[in-house]
Amino acid sequence: MSFPYSLKPFNTFGVEQSCLSLIEVHSKAELQSACLSLYQSKRPMLVLGGGSNIVFTDDFNGTVVRVLSKGISCSEDDTHFYLAVEAGENWHELVQFSLNQNMPGLENLALIPGTVGAAPIQNIGAYGVELCDICDWVEYLDLESGNLLRLTVDECEFAYRESIFKGSLRDKAVITAVGLRLPKAWQPKLAYGPLQSFTAETVTPREIFDQVCEVRSEKLPNPEVLGNAGSFFKNPIVSAATYMQLAARFPSIVGYAQPNGEVKLAAGWLIEHAGLKGFALGNAGVHAKQALVLVNLGHATGQDICRLALHVIARVNEVFGVKLEAEPRIMGLTGETSLDV
Repeated sequence: MSFPYSLKPFNTFGVEQSCLSLIEVHSKAELQSACLSLYQSKRPMLVLGGGSNIVFTDDFNGTVVRVLSKGISCSEDDTHFYLAVEAGENWHELVQFSLNQNMPGLENLALIPGTVGAAPIQNIGAYGVELCDICDWVEYLDLESGNLLRLTVDECEFAYRESIFKGSLRDKAVITAVGLRLPKAWQPKLAYGPLQSFTAETVTPREIFDQVCEVRSEKLPNPEVLGNAGSFFKNPIVSAATYMQLAARFPSIVGYAQPNGEVKLAAGWLIEHAGLKGFALGNAGVHAKQALVLVNLGHATGQDICRLALHVIARVNEVFGVKLEAEPRIMGLTGETSLDV
């Protein structure tokens, strides 16, 4: 079978795979029409944003819908700014836009790759802020009814890298727009990493933005130079008792206390201290500057990347007794699959 449309330009790992057909939609109406038609025809469909959270392990025997819809509208009341953002907007450009409009609150989420429509699916987060902290609502196309529906932030069932869109609405919904709610009484979030050096009373949103951009640029390779999907593994969450046991054996282990008493471990620290920083398996490697990132060293296949990920998971589990989970979606011939390809 011929797969005439290359997907290499549309996935940040730069994996050489193709698809049967490719549609680019530039408006909400086009997105609704294309997705409903494909859904009703029962043909395999993949809705693709920036391609920064996906690993193609095979050609895709269906239609890829690239979401390029644009538009940001702003409003405000006495206490908050409100942004309604179309799904195809670039996330980092939205962060820049909000700062330039003197609407801070997104600065900790700078330089996260991908589109706005993809952000709620895994509840993106960085440096102590998650999408759920600033989300107001998510609008989506219900593929079964054909209606545009809206969920409040509470209805989205957000958790760490989780949402209703990975749960009960998986394969049933296409996100069309996202609403954000930014408090006018801005409070800096400085609990994580290099941001702890700032003073809450004097720091500006722009300083936080610049610091986040600097750190991410140092640690995360440019996908155009070295293919990658950003952080490949979720930071595992363990019980307080498990954390204390690990800390007794590994005093420098990095962990962040969670509101429910559990502890979030730094997956990058675990991978590095399992001896895998800079490790390569075929054409895929663990990045030499940030062990949380897997990279395409040149002509890596999706299978190469998955094999490396499985090796990392096994090694970390062997050393620490902690099971890592991959963040990106693994795509096979007709849809989402698992790492064990």
